[in-house]
Amino acid sequence: MSGNLDSFIISSKPQPQPIATSQEIRDRASLFLATIYAASTPAQVKAAVSHITNVTHAHKPASHEMYAWRCMVLKAGRTGLAGPHDFEVREGCSDDGERGGGEKILAVLRSQGVLDAVCIVSRWYGGIMLGPARFSHIETCAVEVCREFKRKEEVKETLSTLHTLDDTLAQLRRELAASTHQAYTEAKVPDYSAWIDSDLPKAKRLIRAREGAITSVKNLLLAAAAKQGT
Repeated sequence: MSGNLDSFIISSKPQPQPIATSQEIRDRASLFLATIYAASTPAQVKAAVSHITNVTHAHKPASHEMYAWRCMVLKAGRTGLAGPHDFEVREGCSDDGERGGGEKILAVLRSQGVLDAVCIVSRWYGGIMLGPARFSHIETCAVEVCREFKRKEEVKETLSTLHTLDDTLAQLRRELAASTHQAYTEAKVPDYSAWIDSDLPKAKRLIRAREGAITSVKNLLLAAAAKQGT
């Protein structure tokens, strides 16, 4: 009964979703696998580690669940209203019995400039000691998921920028139509999500095009205002 209740409690809560999972590395019967989660607070870090340990790997527990995290948090007594100086980077790591493993992951997070994330490298020990090679495997897995995390963050930021530029352009075009007494038809909102994840260069070109269009419409508005003033 207790087991069923525990399962219900776990399944009824929103579960942490991994942002990326690395390719497996196998070496002399040991297996290494990295997973990265978004985590903006130490509490979210704890939740992600608990999830991968007690849910994802529940049926095949890892020998070690090493992890490291970095979060941008409010400084004590600050509100965030004063700007960037109200925040600080807080970070930490755990070896989970694999001495030096957590520090290796933390070094990767720092070198990749990853923030608001926890990277967990799971190792299933195969009975043969690997020596220093294990640190190379830990680093390789961690780098892979950190780079994918950064890429997905860039996709998210690019998508937000495009939507903001579209809104700005639409507003300017409405203003231009009103000032020149012309009819204005709302343009269909583009669905960038269908392709942006696989074509960031195209999205960046589109941002430049939108910025150029905004400049052009602003110039037309200025010209229309000057004409009305004469």
